[in-house]
Amino acid sequence: MIIPVLLSGGSGTRLWPLSRSVHPKQFLPLTEEQTMLQQTSLRLSGLDQVSAPIVVCNEAHRFMVAEQLRLIEQEPAAIILEPVGRNTAPAVALAALQAIQHDKDATLLVLPADHIITNAAALREAITTLLPYVQLGKMATFGIVPTKPETGYGYIQKGAPLSEQSDGQRTPVFTINSFVEKPDAATAQHYLDSGDYYWNSGMFMFPAARYLQELEHHEPAIVRWCQKSLLKAQLDLDFVRIDAESFAHCTNISLDYAVMEKVTDAMMIPLDAGWSDVGSWSSLWETGNKDHENNVVRGDILTCNVTNSYLHSTSRLVGAVGIDSLIVVETSDAVLVAHRDRAQDIKEIVHQLNEQQRPEAQRPPRVSRPWGWYETIDMAERFQVKHITVKPGASLSLQLHHHRAEHWVIVKGTARIIRDHEILTLTENQSTYIPLGTKHRLENPGKIPLELIEIQSGSYLGEDDIVRFDDHYGR
Repeated sequence: MIIPVLLSGGSGTRLWPLSRSVHPKQFLPLTEEQTMLQQTSLRLSGLDQVSAPIVVCNEAHRFMVAEQLRLIEQEPAAIILEPVGRNTAPAVALAALQAIQHDKDATLLVLPADHIITNAAALREAITTLLPYVQLGKMATFGIVPTKPETGYGYIQKGAPLSEQSDGQRTPVFTINSFVEKPDAATAQHYLDSGDYYWNSGMFMFPAARYLQELEHHEPAIVRWCQKSLLKAQLDLDFVRIDAESFAHCTNISLDYAVMEKVTDAMMIPLDAGWSDVGSWSSLWETGNKDHENNVVRGDILTCNVTNSYLHSTSRLVGAVGIDSLIVVETSDAVLVAHRDRAQDIKEIVHQLNEQQRPEAQRPPRVSRPWGWYETIDMAERFQVKHITVKPGASLSLQLHHHRAEHWVIVKGTARIIRDHEILTLTENQSTYIPLGTKHRLENPGKIPLELIEIQSGSYLGEDDIVRFDDHYGR
């Protein structure tokens, strides 16, 4: 049985201001209606012998993972929560240990959750081609057929063919001569011209037991600490909450460095499937559907004499006149303007935001919660206004605030409100007041989303001014 392992731990700072540490790129619908996590899971549909996925994610993102998979009607085999990032080798070790508890012969298909693949059928065909080799114990990776002399990727040099392409049948499989680091421009051009080098995709396929065997040989401490992490793990709703202290001892190392570059019988299959790791806004321009002026446009955009640009609006009309080769991205709290050739430097803006401790680096305007979401629509000293949406059947925690009072105005749906010892039921155009220090809870007992406007007032309006007494989501 093939068990997909979806790695969802990235931060995507080069896609600011849409991607932020609290809500990174894998949870965004950057190219289609589905988010990148959803696309990664859905592109395996139609493959035989594929089970429910194991997702490894940042602990802070657990509810987004669960909700996004629920929306596409996919129930994961496990959602493993990383208390701290330790790169892909430990993350996949956790998944492998989890998998062999249920199937000692499990095959892992390791997929980053933040990649674009426009031709999912080509990926499925490559997986089918590799499966007989992997079932014999081999470790394999997917080498992306390069389209340009890219200096931002590592490369894989192919070796001898293990199979031949014939009569239009499947792509041949090769041994691997070497993994090479990101090259300079001249070396990248040489790689492209030779036809022997492929981009390192970071996607892998191997038996779970073989991976653990190799990791035990090359990085035994990782296996030991991951085993301890899972032995002390706690089940929390749908999540596997591993032991933080044990996992923190793991070496921070990628799967490539820890294992694949040291395996003597590793294999590679070329993959030409419209792949991109979406490492910058320029890569979204390259892979996007372009208009007659070579622009990629998403959202409410008007243009005049604009060429070769990427324009993205989320909350308002954006007009652009007489520009070329620019990136313009608008959110309700930030606007990015950059030259396409300097897209990789956007991380420097994020660095400045973090140095100044500005919230625009961390939180998006719309913040997801397990019960729904909220968006700040206005704020100043001593007051803040939020638009809150609560999913049907969902409930906020029973809580109080030491520094703020709240006014709630219902604009859609039905609210059940606990306010100290009172229970209120409010509908559209009705309102209530939650005084400072009052124990309260907001619930949606209805069948449609509950929407309300919350007006906060007080001396401190931070999200950490919450004392929880009861919470359905274990926060």
